[in-house]
Amino acid sequence: MGHMRTLRVGVLIALLCAAALAQRPRYTSPPAQTAVTVAGKKVSVDYYAPSMHGRKVMGELVPYGQVWCTGANIATGFTTEANLQIGDLRLPHGTYSIWTLPTEREWTLIVNKESGQFHLNYNSSLDFGRTKMNLRTLPSPVETFRVELRNDGGNKGTLALVWEKTEASIPFTVLQ
Repeated sequence: MGHMRTLRVGVLIALLCAAALAQRPRYTSPPAQTAVTVAGKKVSVDYYAPSMHGRKVMGELVPYGQVWCTGANIATGFTTEANLQIGDLRLPHGTYSIWTLPTEREWTLIVNKESGQFHLNYNSSLDFGRTKMNLRTLPSPVETFRVELRNDGGNKGTLALVWEKTEASIPFTVLQ
């Protein structure tokens, strides 16, 4: 009879734990990837895509004046098969992480030489460089953060970060 009581208590504890966990919001940021071929060279971004879930994003979840990992979980990876001119930066082909420094009026793209690090482990001493991004307000909110790579024709492309009602973008050129 003691074994049955122990089993019932164990089942009850498991059910209570499951109920408690079910009541907590569990936000996940699934992995995502985007890629584009410009002038015959592939440029790709690997990232984790958080969602709004009713939260205010810009200025709160993504604080102004602080470096943001530009996604979630693991630093956003940026890989290019070609040398690029991205904003003011001449970026050699390779793999990097990208970070951003958002403010209400402007965003700065940060290209870091380290890749694959946890999203809170930003090391500014490994920055390749920083460059200003273009900023525009979107007409309607975007629930889930996304990175877009666009082929603008010839050897031109655009990297865009889109979330809530904000799009921060920067043109790039594939160098020959």
